[in-house]
Amino acid sequence: MGEFVRLEVTDGVGTLRLDRPKMNALNVQVQEEIRAAATEAAERDDVKAVVVYGGEKVFAAGADIKEMADMQYVDMVRRSGALQSSFSAVARIPKPVIAAVTGYALGGGCELALCADVRFAAEDAVLGQPEILLGIIPGAGGTQRLTRLVGPSKAKDIIFTGRFVKAEEALAIGLVDRVLPADQVYAEAHAWAARFSNAASYALRAAKESIDRGSETDLETGLEIERQQFAALFATEDRDIGMRSFVEDGPGKARFVGR
Repeated sequence: MGEFVRLEVTDGVGTLRLDRPKMNALNVQVQEEIRAAATEAAERDDVKAVVVYGGEKVFAAGADIKEMADMQYVDMVRRSGALQSSFSAVARIPKPVIAAVTGYALGGGCELALCADVRFAAEDAVLGQPEILLGIIPGAGGTQRLTRLVGPSKAKDIIFTGRFVKAEEALAIGLVDRVLPADQVYAEAHAWAARFSNAASYALRAAKESIDRGSETDLETGLEIERQQFAALFATEDRDIGMRSFVEDGPGKARFVGR
């Protein structure tokens, strides 16, 4: 367990909890603790889905600018790869991942939310990529993940201007998937994740990889990725359980074992 990031597990759901007062600034230590927590969540069999959460008041307000202000080109050449890969560790958790966004999710905070499969936001949440106002661009996936999520034109508008995006607009453009009262965001996100506590783990993993990898390539390659993942699931015990349960008892009654 890190100083500022911890993985809390209840009922099959792992909460990747950021807790660096006051605004969950994402310095190098926090970045590496995010990587460690994401790796642990990926490896633990008792974690079936993950919620990324910054607390009741703020998700993450961005990078630690005081730490970055004195860095030169050669410093960032060394650090930028680790910065991206620490966030990508969240995106590559082979399980459903949901971001519970309260308060600000700006810069690196927005990029971290983009690493989730689904995003629930508070009614007063504010998202954005304001790096341009510092004379830089998003460096932890923002130019790529935001574009894939909302399209090039909307991504350019948000990144070029550095403007803040309120929850209502974020929902309208597909940046978030649900908007809720602030005091309900984490509970609803946890409930969404808990749906997978008894799901067919390898089927979920195959579905996520097929979607993620397929979206990065052409249709024919994506179909081949899907075909291979589909066929591979016929080697799992859960596939046998699921199909036998369907034949004998009807849909939705299988008790999967995660193998």
